[in-house]
Amino acid sequence: MMLDTVFAARSRRAPSLPLVAAAVVAALAACSKSAQKPPATVVPVVVATAKRADVPYEIQANGVVSPMSTPAVTAQVDSLITPVYFREGQDVEKGAMLFQIEDRPYRAAYAQALANLARDKETNANAQKEVERYQALVKQDYVTQEQADQQKATAGASQATVQADEAAVENAKFNLDNTKIRAPIAGRTGGLLVREGNVVHAGATTPLVVINQVSPILVRFPVPSTDLPLIQKYGGSGQLAVTAIPGGARQSAQDTAGGPPGVSADASPDQASGVDPAAVNLIAQLPPAKGTLFFIDNSVDTLTGTVMLKASFPNTDKLLWSGQFVATTLHLFDEKNALVVPSEAVVTGQQGAYVYVIDSASTAQQRKVSVERSEGSVSVITAGLRDGEQVVRSGQSRLAAGAKVKVASAADSAYANAGAARADSTSRARRGGAARGTGGRAKPATS
Repeated sequence: MMLDTVFAARSRRAPSLPLVAAAVVAALAACSKSAQKPPATVVPVVVATAKRADVPYEIQANGVVSPMSTPAVTAQVDSLITPVYFREGQDVEKGAMLFQIEDRPYRAAYAQALANLARDKETNANAQKEVERYQALVKQDYVTQEQADQQKATAGASQATVQADEAAVENAKFNLDNTKIRAPIAGRTGGLLVREGNVVHAGATTPLVVINQVSPILVRFPVPSTDLPLIQKYGGSGQLAVTAIPGGARQSAQDTAGGPPGVSADASPDQASGVDPAAVNLIAQLPPAKGTLFFIDNSVDTLTGTVMLKASFPNTDKLLWSGQFVATTLHLFDEKNALVVPSEAVVTGQQGAYVYVIDSASTAQQRKVSVERSEGSVSVITAGLRDGEQVVRSGQSRLAAGAKVKVASAADSAYANAGAARADSTSRARRGGAARGTGGRAKPATS
């Protein structure tokens, strides 16, 4: 009887265990619901305002500087070079004395030609008088007509001799003048290929010196043939402006300090890129040379699909040099009242170009845009934005659609980006150290 009572009491208490477990679960759920969610992270960004502006339409290309004229000065007479009147690399004016060739033989030949001319002129004068006398004697029948005609022929031959002597004098004068070699154009002389005391010959293949006309000077640059209709359209109304930057595209020392991939940033300029950043900075401070387009080739190169253009530059400051590579910019026209944003604000994704627009609630919204073209540091937007809207220009990598943002200054954003880069590099270094500790392989897990 007592045992039955005990078993009955235990059976009544057994269902209380599930009830206790359910109560615990309910309490935990209530605690989790009452816990507050962590606040969303506010991303600092730098913004810019979409605005209307006049944007130039420009074509950029690499060009080569070439002189306007390049005469090779050669001797036109044979003799010995005596004085040389210029230095190598000197600027000379047109007509300036360059070389003096020994002129004594040519002075003698000129004097001889003059003497022959004087002698034959006297002979011719006497022959002409004889013709007149013979004509009078023929009328009086003192001489025959045959004798008169013979005298007339003699006078004609004498006249021809005088003309030949005059030509000989001109030739002798020409040779004498050519003993003084003068600059055919104004320009800069090259290396001196002959020295004082060398014997030169007329028509020799080796020039005495080469002169380059560097002011004005030409720049040749090819452009895509697809731009030819625009060039013809806007170049017909006037000369198009062209600028040239020596040494290629303008760049800063920061662009070259890191060097090419695989080279340490601590390497010297010669080891990294071969470009001295200090020299690049000095070149970047030079103003671009300004000129005008004056030549469009009459055919398109079918191999490259380009057409050759030439621009003329005054080059009074000698900034451009023959054979130098330059970055050229051909200005066609200005697109008026175009909607522009900084180019760094436009992000290219799988669905195309888009920007992050900041609304009144300081929330970043992703919006697809249509980019007509990029010009310099701005991009022309044709659809997707309105004038006055704010777009993110720095900090897009930390954004997602609907993220809260805080508008920061450019300096703050640069500091944040630098901190994120340092953290990322530290993380990579730690992972690399762990990999090196295991021989470059991931350490297997142990049970």
